[in-house]
Amino acid sequence: MKSHLSLSTEAGTPMMTRTNVRMALVLSCVLATLTGCKPDAGSAPAPPMAQVEVVTVTTQTIPDEPEFIGQAEASRPVEIRSQVTGLLKAVLYPEGRDVRKGDRLYQIDPVPFQAAVASAKAKIAQAEAKVVQAKQDLARVKPLLAEQAVSQKDVDDAVAEDMAAKALLQAAKADLIKSQFDLDNTLITAPIDGLIERSRYYEGRLVSAQTDLLTTIHQVNPMFVVVSVPESFILKRRRDIESKKIHHPGVYQLRGRLTLMDGTEYPEEAVLDLLEPGLRTETGARQARLTIPNPQRMLLPGQFVKVRFTGDTKTDAILIPQRAVLQGPQGPFVYVVGPDEKVQIRDVVASTWKGDQWLIDEGLKAGDRVVVNGLMKIGPGAPVTAVPVGAEPAPAEAPAAAPPSPAQKQG
Repeated sequence: MKSHLSLSTEAGTPMMTRTNVRMALVLSCVLATLTGCKPDAGSAPAPPMAQVEVVTVTTQTIPDEPEFIGQAEASRPVEIRSQVTGLLKAVLYPEGRDVRKGDRLYQIDPVPFQAAVASAKAKIAQAEAKVVQAKQDLARVKPLLAEQAVSQKDVDDAVAEDMAAKALLQAAKADLIKSQFDLDNTLITAPIDGLIERSRYYEGRLVSAQTDLLTTIHQVNPMFVVVSVPESFILKRRRDIESKKIHHPGVYQLRGRLTLMDGTEYPEEAVLDLLEPGLRTETGARQARLTIPNPQRMLLPGQFVKVRFTGDTKTDAILIPQRAVLQGPQGPFVYVVGPDEKVQIRDVVASTWKGDQWLIDEGLKAGDRVVVNGLMKIGPGAPVTAVPVGAEPAPAEAPAAAPPSPAQKQG
């Protein structure tokens, strides 16, 4: 028994020793692995700064071309009315077409006026006969006065009769002129070239002289374009001119470029030829009129167009890309990179578009760096790396590797 127990004890001791050693080795490896995977808080790298593209603000002189809505008008709208009262006998023109000066438009029944002309001619003949008679009477009486065969009164009566006969002749001639005028105006002709409207009256209608409007002819080459300029714009433009922000060559040196409502650019240039002296009380606007050639009849009376005035220039203007301007609760703003390379928010006044750029009236100055690209990854106060627009982006820096842990060194 003793020897058996001795054998068992001796055999068990080495077996336990090997198991414990194996477990110790496994635990050491696990601890070493865990220790090596755990990051060292003190050695974590700082996150890289956002890179943004910026434009540096510069001032320049640019055309200042305000745009307004205008309405086309015929340069000569001529109303056609009868000069005489009579029965409308014929409408002689094709409605809605072109007419030339002198084309026949209407015929008033001429018969009554022909009779009036004949009557006037007869009265002239009568007056001429009386003139001859009075002249002869006076010639007979004058010598008799020297012989005291007639009285002075007889001579005076003869002189008066001669003068009256001549006056009646002049009146008869005047009646003939008036009668002939009325007869000539029974045929109504076009006084100008242009487009003619439909007739408002037709055959059989009794028309009154100077009262009934028969039709209207529109001279459409050239055309007028009338623009209403708001009072607020006029006041601001005057201040800008006085402060030298705007160079203004003079009102009647301005020109106009037209854009039709479908976006088509009108090929001809308009000339400003009239600026009304006062404001319209019902609109608070001042009217300007431009004259423009219209050889192809692209413009019609009543048509609306956009009018861009050219000739003025704006000095010290600031233009930035449209995508740099954002909209906030308080209005438009931009992100600016300050001297400390941190983002600042800047409120601006953006007035008009110039192509793909905004014209900035207030909020920026020359030398400011405005963020154009990378807007979604920044905010006020964020540190950034600013590069000019179009520059090659800087390569991203790889994060520094953490130093090995003691367990990794032992492994």
